[in-house]
Amino acid sequence: MPEDPMKPQEGAGPIAPTEAVKPIAGPAEGDVNVSPETLPVAVKEVAAVEVVPDATTAVPVSLPVPALTPVVIATEQETKKPAATILLEKKHPLAIRWMHWVNFPVLFTMIWSGLLIYWNDSDNAYQHPHAVYRVGVGSLTLVRMFPPWFWKAINAPYRVTEGLGYHFFFMWLFAINGILYVTYLLISGEWRLLVPERRSVRDAIQVTLVDLHLRKGLPPQKKYNGAQRIAYSAVILMGLGSLVTGLSIYKPTQVHWVTTLLGGYEMARWEHFWLTMGFCAFFVVHVVQVVLAGWNNFRSMVSGYEIVPATKATLEEERSAR
Repeated sequence: MPEDPMKPQEGAGPIAPTEAVKPIAGPAEGDVNVSPETLPVAVKEVAAVEVVPDATTAVPVSLPVPALTPVVIATEQETKKPAATILLEKKHPLAIRWMHWVNFPVLFTMIWSGLLIYWNDSDNAYQHPHAVYRVGVGSLTLVRMFPPWFWKAINAPYRVTEGLGYHFFFMWLFAINGILYVTYLLISGEWRLLVPERRSVRDAIQVTLVDLHLRKGLPPQKKYNGAQRIAYSAVILMGLGSLVTGLSIYKPTQVHWVTTLLGGYEMARWEHFWLTMGFCAFFVVHVVQVVLAGWNNFRSMVSGYEIVPATKATLEEERSAR
């Protein structure tokens, strides 16, 4: 059985008699002289015994605490935007692109019509009619310009009148386009990016060796490398030479002093012919180089813009540095 809490335990001393709990005496009715210190004490003691909530008692209320949203603090490295690795750079102005593409069909028509004239104008008294010019040393001839199968392939025989008509019409377009091109280069300052520099010959040799797979590592590339500077500048001079020699052949009497300076009528024809062959060689090499350079290079001559690495010096820096 559970032990009686009132029963004294063994070894315990005598239990003192309990005193009856006396109720706290409140103020007598009608007694208004109550000490102000007594009331708070009484209330506290009563509150310690029992508190009965009523309408005026404040009841603690537990309110829900909203969940905290985590705040992510990014470091400086995370907030920094990644650096661009490529740039879209404007390479060729609109005027240069227009004159480049206008010159292509004009020059092609000039060469084609010139061959029609050459076939008929060759001296048939020679052993090889319609093949006056040759490549050889002394009496040794390696090749004549041109073999019979070539003339048949372009349907050249007996079309001299047609050739003269095309040639004399397109020569004006060729001359006007060339003059506008050179004028624009001078006014815009683009000639600074085109004319050869002191190191252009060395760079041209290095570029040629790389193209022939005899060496690795191209020289620093600007808008044009050394080989391009020499080739494009030479083409401008070749165009001027073609106009001068062509004029001396077209009007040998009116501009006889020009014809005389060129070495006479026959020599002017010879110079005019080999300048044309030079244009043909340039055209073949130019097309091959454009194909090897890829679409990015070709697109720059169509749209004017080229994709370049961000670390490469811009053309504006190159223009302002000169």
